[in-house]
Amino acid sequence: MEKKFKTHEEYEPAEDTFFMAEFIEKEKGKSALDVGSGSGYLTKLLSQSFSFVVGTDINFPVLKNQTYKTNNIICCNGSDAINYKFDLIICNLPYLATDEILDIATDGGEEGFEIPKKILDSVYDKIKQKGKFIFVTSSLSNYQKLIDYAQKLGLESQIIAKKKLFFEELILVESIKV
Repeated sequence: MEKKFKTHEEYEPAEDTFFMAEFIEKEKGKSALDVGSGSGYLTKLLSQSFSFVVGTDINFPVLKNQTYKTNNIICCNGSDAINYKFDLIICNLPYLATDEILDIATDGGEEGFEIPKKILDSVYDKIKQKGKFIFVTSSLSNYQKLIDYAQKLGLESQIIAKKKLFFEELILVESIKV
């Protein structure tokens, strides 16, 4: 299976990014991680409220050419290359339910669960005790399966916002490590 990478010109913030931005603007703390930082928009936003912010993305050309330049960017899968615990981790998940992964930025695999589960597994041990993992998912995926999985790992999870779009409903989930 060949993974396709978009060029940086295609990574402009979209509706799901702005939806998440509304809710993370009020978050504050010492450290934050943006998994799949893409354009850098959310990473840059976090750097206004956190003293140490890291952004990761699997696509090196995207990181190299971020529209919203940030420091502390790492090219890796999820947060696999990081050995640090954060107060807040965010991710605009690749949540679309797909039979195969053709676009790593949007395709979540079977039920839109396969790739988000891998990301959740990657970030779980990077969340401080009482820290948060906030992620965007969609009504087009099996988001309840992902919420249940987060709960099984030990993250108290709840839907904190929904936003109707023309073809889907965006769902913002907050998971707290207990």
